[in-house]
Amino acid sequence: MDIMDRGWHFWADCIVTGSQPKGSFRNSFKSPSAHDCDTQNPTLTNMSLRFGAPFTSSAAATGRTSPAINFHSPLTRFQFIDSQRNSNCCSQLLLSYPSRLICYRNKATTEAAETMAASVASPSASKQALISLSDKKDLDILATGLQELGYTIVSTGGTASALENAGISVTKVEELTKFPEMLDGRVKTLHPNVHGGILARRDQSHHMEALEKHRISTFELVVVNLYPFYEKVTSSIGISFDEGVENIDIGGPTMIRAAAKNHKDVLVVVDSQDYPLLLEFLKGNKDDQQFRRKLAWKAFQHVAAYDSAVSEWLWKQTDGDKFPPSFTVPLSLKSSLRYGENPHQKAAFYTDSSLSEVNGGGIATAIQHHGKEMSYNNYLDADAAWNCVCEFEKPTCVVVKHTNPCGVASRDDLIEAYRLAVKADPVSAFGGIVAFNREIDEALARDIREFRSPTDGETRMFYEIVVAPSYSEKGLEILRGKSKTLRILEAKKNNKGKLSLRQVGGGWLAQSTDDLTPEEIKFDVVSEKSPEENELNDAKFAWLCVKHVKSNAIVIAKDNCMLGMGSGQPNRVDSLRIALRKAGDEVKGAALASDAFFPFAWKDAVEEACESGIGVIAEPGGSIRDGDAIDCYQILLTVDQELHFSAPDFYQLKNLDL
Repeated sequence: MDIMDRGWHFWADCIVTGSQPKGSFRNSFKSPSAHDCDTQNPTLTNMSLRFGAPFTSSAAATGRTSPAINFHSPLTRFQFIDSQRNSNCCSQLLLSYPSRLICYRNKATTEAAETMAASVASPSASKQALISLSDKKDLDILATGLQELGYTIVSTGGTASALENAGISVTKVEELTKFPEMLDGRVKTLHPNVHGGILARRDQSHHMEALEKHRISTFELVVVNLYPFYEKVTSSIGISFDEGVENIDIGGPTMIRAAAKNHKDVLVVVDSQDYPLLLEFLKGNKDDQQFRRKLAWKAFQHVAAYDSAVSEWLWKQTDGDKFPPSFTVPLSLKSSLRYGENPHQKAAFYTDSSLSEVNGGGIATAIQHHGKEMSYNNYLDADAAWNCVCEFEKPTCVVVKHTNPCGVASRDDLIEAYRLAVKADPVSAFGGIVAFNREIDEALARDIREFRSPTDGETRMFYEIVVAPSYSEKGLEILRGKSKTLRILEAKKNNKGKLSLRQVGGGWLAQSTDDLTPEEIKFDVVSEKSPEENELNDAKFAWLCVKHVKSNAIVIAKDNCMLGMGSGQPNRVDSLRIALRKAGDEVKGAALASDAFFPFAWKDAVEEACESGIGVIAEPGGSIRDGDAIDCYQILLTVDQELHFSAPDFYQLKNLDL
């Protein structure tokens, strides 16, 4: 039916789209026939009327004493009263929706219409979902599911366009706010008609009365994710400061926080992976507060991580130092672990989502190609092995046991380097972690698989983990055949310049990472005799190794190969004796590196090293008895005041000035 043909006179002072007056108008309608007055069914038309603030057309404006037109926004209600017509046919109620007009005629249907109008006008009667997404993954699945459940979808900008293109009915948020998007999109949803519908508590009568008074409808669901700030500021092409600022989301976090705060009444979703769970929950029509709380927690965590990225980025745009007055480290759960350092301890593994860690490499982002799931101690050992092997420029193999490198060797032939690294301490290497700084090809993989222990020539070497920057297709296939449990990791080299954190009771220690290489360190000859070139190279190699050994740390090395090491002893003499015992007869002419100065020389570590045949010693210096050490030993190098203390639990305290 076309209501324009009905012939009733209709006057209004103005018609408003959004909030801008468009001028006066007058439409004429024919009087309905008797049988039309008796019909019991509402008539739908495609005509849409949208008005702004409530008003009443006056008799003076129309020149008539009747009818009077009263209406309210956002639902538009008309009551026609004309004393010149039969009361059975003159009462009419019109309800205006964004895309249709419902027309009720005659007195019999008016009461039913009034009841329906009260229900529709009530903020709690209809179900509304507010959707505003930057990442529109599975948007069509979500929206279709919500519409099937009877939800009206309200949306913004690009999300509304995507829904319309998918053939899904959507109400644009500006139709709700009666205010257009402005300031280049900075202001879209910051409006009482949006946040009132989100924040109103359904169990508080004065909240609901306020919504009724201001004709605000409630939202039962808010689905929002944020501008891709993280991706923009970490992109390889770079981004200007102004572009970065424009990608800071304001309206999104505000809606998320509002919905999360009022999660008892409003579900909030920030992750597309939760869409199936959400739809299943809504279909069940259950009031599960635990489900709502988990979504609310996730929402607040999502915003907190987002804000930490913005804060980190802004601090880097200032001239502040490396250590800001306060900062947040966003962590994301990667996996739950079977247990912690000991079987009775529960544990989990988290990745660091800080901007500084994007494409930063390291074990946390390694790909596991094969083997059992990683354990707490596996992560510690793999991290220690990978950090150590990445220090070397030449093809190198490092074997680690309990976070200490027990074998290190550099050779052009990586198979030879592997065998020498194992030979340094085959007992410790068994059950350890093997790391390489070059691709593992078929030949190397076969040697790793079949190599026998140097102790008896029979026992096939067993390892917990193999880690490398890459694998050839055949090499990976061969390693997978070594053991079902062997963990095969592919990792990227750690970037330099990161911030290193270590937890203490009630706080954290922060420091820059120890990125110095022997090439960047000045080795001063403080003894009368100067080292030969090969001796100096051995000293530098030993110095690079001792950096990764736990203090008190001693490393003995020769010809780019670790011969022995002593670690973790309360005194330096015991560490030296362990290293000498492991080096055996090869100690003659080798280089020794100590991670800290020698407090004593005579009848102490320096004298014992001299008596064993050590050719050169590299140590930081700084002891009040350095003179004794120089007198005691023929060739002594001090390493430009650079200590290499290495504390337990794989964390390192380094570069301390004396």
